[in-house]
Amino acid sequence: MAPDIGRRLRRGATSGAVVAAAVAALAASQAPEAIQPTTDNSGGDRAVGAGDTAPPSGVGSATGDSPYYTELPPLKTPNKPGKPGTSVNLPVIMGPAEAGIPASVLSAYKRAEQSIRSTDPGCNLPWQLLAGIGKVESGQARGGRVDANGTTTSPILGPALNGVGFANISDTDGGAYDGDKVHDRAVGPMQFIPSTWATWGQDANGDGKKDPNNIYDAAQAAGLYLCANDRNLALRADLDRAILSYNRSTEYLNTVLSWFEYYKRGTHQVPDGTGVLPVDRSDDRRPGGFPSPTAPFLPAPTSPSPTSPAPKPGAQNPKPAEPSKPGTTKPPTVPTKPPTTDPTPPPTTPAGKVATLAVAANGKLTATTDSDFAKTPRVAALDASGKPVSKVSVRFEIVGATDTRFAGGKTAVTATTTAAGIASSPALRAGEKTGAFTIRATVVGRTLAAADFSVTVTERQADTLVRVGDDPLSAATGTAFDQQVQVKATDKSALAPGVRVTAQIVTSKTAEEASTEGPTFKSTSSRTATLTTATDGTLALKAGDLLAGDKKGTYYLKLTAPGGGTLFVELDVTEPATTPTPEPTGSGTPEATPSPSTSPSPSTSPSSSAAPTASSSSATPKD
Repeated sequence: MAPDIGRRLRRGATSGAVVAAAVAALAASQAPEAIQPTTDNSGGDRAVGAGDTAPPSGVGSATGDSPYYTELPPLKTPNKPGKPGTSVNLPVIMGPAEAGIPASVLSAYKRAEQSIRSTDPGCNLPWQLLAGIGKVESGQARGGRVDANGTTTSPILGPALNGVGFANISDTDGGAYDGDKVHDRAVGPMQFIPSTWATWGQDANGDGKKDPNNIYDAAQAAGLYLCANDRNLALRADLDRAILSYNRSTEYLNTVLSWFEYYKRGTHQVPDGTGVLPVDRSDDRRPGGFPSPTAPFLPAPTSPSPTSPAPKPGAQNPKPAEPSKPGTTKPPTVPTKPPTTDPTPPPTTPAGKVATLAVAANGKLTATTDSDFAKTPRVAALDASGKPVSKVSVRFEIVGATDTRFAGGKTAVTATTTAAGIASSPALRAGEKTGAFTIRATVVGRTLAAADFSVTVTERQADTLVRVGDDPLSAATGTAFDQQVQVKATDKSALAPGVRVTAQIVTSKTAEEASTEGPTFKSTSSRTATLTTATDGTLALKAGDLLAGDKKGTYYLKLTAPGGGTLFVELDVTEPATTPTPEPTGSGTPEATPSPSTSPSPSTSPSSSAAPTASSSSATPKD
């Protein structure tokens, strides 16, 4: 009964009880679990309950909430793998037809997973999720009806989104993708509406076009869309948000999850055009049970192969007027040689033609710190005969402990090979970290031997250091040198900016180690320091930057630059200058007052100098 329940589910006409019954039946039979979404999906991806209709605008979903298949996978899992949660690749004879995925479609899903895991590993995109969406959206591109390049043999179009039972989305592409200049329609095997494709469309098969009807382009775009907003699809909440952003319906979420889990338990490859089509789409009735006025898209039927027996009465009608009933599709004839799974793209795609990715130029790259590399990695994509392959996506990735980056600060970039088969990475700039590392080039979506480039970043160099000026440098102990030291650095006679110069205080020009006494650098309070030349190639120690220390003597400022530049500047540390002590002065000193026993000379005695004055002033003549 459970399969019938699954096939009768309808969006807009299904009660919550029916959904719950289907979920319970699936769970009881150990079928893939169909789990309700989280109750609050922040960021605009709130679930639409069973029976609800999408908002008229259709904004916020990849498909415009357009119709989808509602058939659930069979209750028995295919080819129970030895390890739960892993997929296997088995010939169709070893598993149920529903588990088969057409070769090109399967290749596109796996290629999209590999590409996105290399550029956004945190998303954890599984290809089985793309397969689940592709199953419910288009029946895996109408059972794999695609050409050698992965393009559907005829366009896959959903009904006009005219607001009658669906979202109402006016034309956004002038009919370029969907042929409708009035309303938009969902397009291609992953059913993108044109406005969403304009943002997310990809050229994954390298043919120069972003075609929503190409399974490689559509699968890559769907994967990127699901990974948007930094989602981690290994987390259940983010997984639900991603699926609901594709089509906002709880029933859609449950249907995709059931196929997702089904494919995770095991699947196998079948030839293109032989995939089993699901039946019952969600667009054949409106709420209330009335037929939809807009004819739904009906996938082209699978015609019996020439070796297949004629269909029995009641089997699938070859005319596309009406889908067949469940259980009436004639399975394809089992091939005499079971097909094998090839995870690589078809040989007709550019990446599929590549047999070798080789280093074309610049296998060893060098640069100095904080500068641009003069050259960048170049690779050649060659086919088995050694001819170049154009339009191949090549990923260049920096591997190792380094702060070197591609333009824009990126550690990984993608380039496309030219007509000569050559791909070059963007400009590369060294950071401040020295050392060796690797740049690895790989073909996107292929497992081929990588082309590795050896990269080395070295210190900036100066082969000559010259002092500007020759004033002697001298200071007394306990003070600072009040003279400036200015030095010019050059490398091969050119000014050398950004060079890290080692400065030491040494006791002689032959000393290998810094002195344990004498002057010190004020900035480090030690006898060693690192100085960097300015943009004009000069460096300077200002007055006061060197302290004399407390022991006199002759010392040297030794400057050493990568590249061999060396300079010694003599430093003379002296004792402080001594000042004579002045003799005391005043009365009572021998110099100021003559000794009483000393007789004054006639010329200096008071009687010889003062007596005449006294005599003239006090004596009177006698009569």
